[in-house]
Amino acid sequence: MKDKNCSHQWRMINVLPGFIITENCYRCHKTSSYFSFDEKPPLEEYREGDHFWNVMQSAQTFRFELRCDICHKLVNYDELLGLMMCTGCDQNCKVDKLRKELEKERTWVYVAFGFLPMDEVMRPEQEKIDILEDYFNQRRKTTKSKIKIVSYEMISNIDNCYAEVIKDVGLLSLKAPEQ
Repeated sequence: MKDKNCSHQWRMINVLPGFIITENCYRCHKTSSYFSFDEKPPLEEYREGDHFWNVMQSAQTFRFELRCDICHKLVNYDELLGLMMCTGCDQNCKVDKLRKELEKERTWVYVAFGFLPMDEVMRPEQEKIDILEDYFNQRRKTTKSKIKIVSYEMISNIDNCYAEVIKDVGLLSLKAPEQ
């Protein structure tokens, strides 16, 4: 979302490498995800209260903030797990309907996804989603294609969604990307 007095030019800063860890409690079947800054992803089982957590998946990724080079506004994305590209798996889903509508304009639809469990953690706010969308589109030739980012609350049934969070599976280096 643009302030009236600034035509923001966003830059990614404070890039911190780490891992997304997704785990499951084998007793209650609850799924949880979190970000780890460890050198290697934690893979061991552990007990926490009544939960017995087992790692289901880990993937390399990074945390970041966006800062406007003009007005120096800083936006933190601690509650963002990642982005999922809509693949059109459910014709009744609002995200797929939007994807079909924007397809003729050559617009890719991504979903800003928060950590699990969804009902217990903070979600990316719409203003932050809009800023993230601005960041990606300012770096693209919008005459060729654009990106639309929406909240994961638009997904009809997350359990039936085939879209996957975009991540670096299998990488072992925690070096930040070269600029």
